[in-house]
Amino acid sequence: MTTHFKYEKTLVVIKPDGVQRSLIGEIIKRYERAGLKLVAMKMFVPTPEFIETHYTLDPEWRRITGEKTIKGYKDKGLVPPTEDPLEVTRILLERLKAYFTSGPAIAMVWQGAHSVAIVRKLTGSTEPLTSDVGTIRGDYVIDSYQMTDLDGRSIRNLIHATGTVEEAEMEIKHWFKDEEIINYRLVQEQIIYDVNLDGILE
Repeated sequence: MTTHFKYEKTLVVIKPDGVQRSLIGEIIKRYERAGLKLVAMKMFVPTPEFIETHYTLDPEWRRITGEKTIKGYKDKGLVPPTEDPLEVTRILLERLKAYFTSGPAIAMVWQGAHSVAIVRKLTGSTEPLTSDVGTIRGDYVIDSYQMTDLDGRSIRNLIHATGTVEEAEMEIKHWFKDEEIINYRLVQEQIIYDVNLDGILE
């Protein structure tokens, strides 16, 4: 039997800049309003080792991310820092570790139908400059790849949001123990998922 879409989970991490800009409540509100359910949350300062492990859970991450980054530069008419995908991700990873460990971060697990795709849509694209108006990054950040290259730092985009269902499973296990994820019912789930909307009327 196929598991219902309503049980899909995704990882969201509010990065240190999101915490420092007091956007925690606003970010959570966006996901809640869409109908997703928060099933786990904690705040801590990650270590560089923890962040490196997070980004390299997929053994192909270095190559794939390097190739995508180089392509992204070229698509925007920019010159990538190097043509070597592994060197690109080596630089990227060092910057991500410095960024992610600069202060407290808030890790969360959200559950609901198509949660991975919904969170990605609400969050916006990786670069805030090109994120759509109405997305979290598009509305609250003005950073760009040009600025990060000029400053020699990671892009400040408030949130890490898992890219695929498969990645979500790996990342959630890295950030949370099984017992930290709470299985509970929300009243609104009867409206969102109940086939016949039974139980509304007395």
